[in-house]
Amino acid sequence: MSFFISSAIVALTLTAVSAPALAAPSKELKVGDTAPAFSLTMHDGQNFSLESRKGKGWTILFFYPKAGTPGCTKQACAFRDSADKLRKQGAEIYGISTDTVDSQAAFHKEHKLLFPLLADPTAKVTELYGLKLPVMKIAKRWTFILDTNLIIRNIDTKVDPLLDAKNVGETIQKLAAQAVPAVK
Repeated sequence: MSFFISSAIVALTLTAVSAPALAAPSKELKVGDTAPAFSLTMHDGQNFSLESRKGKGWTILFFYPKAGTPGCTKQACAFRDSADKLRKQGAEIYGISTDTVDSQAAFHKEHKLLFPLLADPTAKVTELYGLKLPVMKIAKRWTFILDTNLIIRNIDTKVDPLLDAKNVGETIQKLAAQAVPAVK
């Protein structure tokens, strides 16, 4: 009987200790919000600041769990294969994960990616965007489309790695058509 009581006390103690950490998620971002500013190191060791994108067209931020895993590889390669088309739409692509700069560099080189990968090894940006998985230091697979003023215009929370790049291209096309004033 004391075993069951001890087990219950341990379970309650673990719940009480871990609950506050899980109960404080970041503010959920929504369409129309200004994208949280950040600076990270790119796969090539250079610094990247989101603010540098202001006034320069669409910005695609795709967060993925881990470089080199099957789903993440499919997603990154789909963006690689669509990079020229997306750039013709005035967009630049940035992949973000909690991997190190070295891991991002290896992933970038192995798959001949045509856009920067940003390393977030502390998960601070991942957490800032509300995408850090509880307990684990990895991101949810979400994609954000930002306009030239760094306003969030689309958030895909149910990303299909194979179709993400295609869906982003179609979404940007629709968003751009909505932004064009009607000719009188």
